Amino acid sequence: MAPRMATTKKPSVDDAKKLTGPEKAAVILLSLGEEHTQLWKNLDDEEIKEISQAMAGLGTVSATVVEELLLEFVSGMTGSGAVMGSFEQTQRLLAAFMPADRVDGLMEEIRGPAGRTMWDKLGNVNEAVLANYLKNEYPQTVAVVLSKVKPDHAARVLTSLPEDFALECVQRMLRMEPVQREILDKIEQTLRVEFMSNLARTSKRDSHEMMADIFNSFDRQTEARFIGALEERNREAAERIRALMFVFEDLNKLDPGGVQTLLRAVEKDQLGLALKGASEGLREMFFTNMSERASKIMREDMESMGPVRLKDVDAAQMAMVQAAKDLAAKGEIMLAGAGGADDELIY
Repeated sequence: MAPRMATTKKPSVDDAKKLTGPEKAAVILLSLGEEHTQLWKNLDDEEIKEISQAMAGLGTVSATVVEELLLEFVSGMTGSGAVMGSFEQTQRLLAAFMPADRVDGLMEEIRGPAGRTMWDKLGNVNEAVLANYLKNEYPQTVAVVLSKVKPDHAARVLTSLPEDFALECVQRMLRMEPVQREILDKIEQTLRVEFMSNLARTSKRDSHEMMADIFNSFDRQTEARFIGALEERNREAAERIRALMFVFEDLNKLDPGGVQTLLRAVEKDQLGLALKGASEGLREMFFTNMSERASKIMREDMESMGPVRLKDVDAAQMAMVQAAKDLAAKGEIMLAGAGGADDELIY
């Protein structure tokens, strides 16, 4: 007969304060039992996974703790009456009684810019983003769109368009006659399908994107420490955050025009300090986009610096990344997303 393997009995949980949020949720769901499994349907995959892991590792929970948690749960639901709303919660709720295509359309409308009409919504879109879309349309279509938004916003969009194209649009606006209702409806529909829906999707921001921005602001050692610790607890989340982060080495995805625009926006001493800690490939990319004389001077300046502190290099590199993001927000350069969406603007 095979010997039994030794098992370690988990200690009984007798203090509710020692339990994490997922562990508390696990206790509540275990207490409610199989008759209330419909509650699980309101959780997303990540929440189910987290609560399931907590549930599997709970061990024995004393009756006192269960009673305390149930009282806390009931008082929380009935006392303040407070609830927390989010896009995800709203989408799940609507999906319970509405067809999927209608839910998607409604959520895109909600996520998109504020405004009652299409023209109101366009008035709340960043002029550089709107100009980047309109520059690929017919001048007559652009003339119609700009005639329907507020004059100050139309002026900013025209300034953001290529000059020859902008002048062509101005001429069309000067000669424009009243637009037929069918044509206006068609333009609105095109904007809704091709522009607003894409804008809503790219504007959507989840917690991983927020954390990627925070991690971008860490110095190198702190970032490595947090990413390493997070990988031990939740490898999937760590990998997703790493993919969303835009770091200094990602500047090698800039086109030559973007590199030159960035070089004009960065102080020369900061550039030299940042390049001291750059890879050879990234360093050469910046040098090849300078004049021969400027490149030579920069190399000499970097040599004369001697050893530099890591934290100073990190600060200079972070400043360059932030400058690149600011230029992208103004529509002056395009940044390829670190996750691989090469054609997506960061706004």
